[in-house]
Amino acid sequence: MRMTTFSSTGFLSIPRGIISVALALLLGACSDGNDNPQASPPFQELVDQGVTRYLGVYSPSSTTEQGDIINHQFGEGDGPLCLTGKPYTMATRDEGTEDLMIFLQGGGACWFDLCAATSEAGPGIPAAGILNPDPASNNPLAGISTVYLPYCDGGLFASDADVDTNNDGINDRFHRGLHNLSAGLDVAVRAFPAPRRIVLVGVSGGGYGTLFALPIVRQLYPGISIDVVNDSGIGINRPNDPDFNQQIIEYWNIGGFFPASCPECNVQGSSAGIINWQLQQDPNVRLGMLSYTQDSTIGTFFLGIGGPAFEAVLRPTLTDVEAANPGRMRSFVHAGTSHTFLLGLSASVEGVSVGDWVDAMIYGPAQDWQSVSE
Repeated sequence: MRMTTFSSTGFLSIPRGIISVALALLLGACSDGNDNPQASPPFQELVDQGVTRYLGVYSPSSTTEQGDIINHQFGEGDGPLCLTGKPYTMATRDEGTEDLMIFLQGGGACWFDLCAATSEAGPGIPAAGILNPDPASNNPLAGISTVYLPYCDGGLFASDADVDTNNDGINDRFHRGLHNLSAGLDVAVRAFPAPRRIVLVGVSGGGYGTLFALPIVRQLYPGISIDVVNDSGIGINRPNDPDFNQQIIEYWNIGGFFPASCPECNVQGSSAGIINWQLQQDPNVRLGMLSYTQDSTIGTFFLGIGGPAFEAVLRPTLTDVEAANPGRMRSFVHAGTSHTFLLGLSASVEGVSVGDWVDAMIYGPAQDWQSVSE
């Protein structure tokens, strides 16, 4: 198996919004108004490690209207692409709201010895659960402006490597998650340049994807409050197997997302390490985490550790993160082996439905947003 990884590329076209953000970050980092130097802006270490290298590089090759939805398709070649080489398409829906939801869809994962992942991105926005725009639904975010990012790279929206799986000299697997994510977020900032608040939502592979998307979203939207809702993508890897975890990082070429200054964030650290680091980087971020106790899709199928071992990592991870970040992190933990909540909104824990729990997080009051667990 031969693999080609990507690094920095030249900027083809830099949107005006990106330039404005870059200047704001530069000025904010250099002065506090009294000619006193300030600390680096959030996630600057990851920016220095290259995670924003594709911002401002790509523009859609076509846009089409589908009712109140606009589909944005990107061309083929070295840019955004799905796993088997099909074009990447994402969508926006402008509801005229001050708040903006950026939604990362799920769809499996793909690496050297396992590949079970969605391999194409269709147009539109599914009207399901948290994405349902009908005000009569039980969706607390019905009617919010939405950026919808399908998942089709097999590498959690962070991957950046093309692979020749049969060693015939031709790449046939395209892990272009970072290209897709960056291109989609560029569309977001053009369409919605100044939201009051961002709700960054991810389901399954998209839940994991929120961990990688957050630092990039922050660069495009400095200073804006971000509420992250992570459904069944807590960030758990194989405990006590750093060699496997490192192989995945190298296969997807995602090492830039792990800060070199954080020993707890590497493959031998706890699952809470990278999450705590992110929250400590950015005081304008809150995090809601949802999971089944023994999620069989993640724990059994993809990680191969089984339900009890998954739960043994899950519970202390959630406890650690909540204790380290008072008032800024809460969890919704349902007993069982099922997977994901937000595209159905039917589950309840301690008498609290998942819809009401999300509503309390986003719209408050703060005392109504509490961790619940079975």
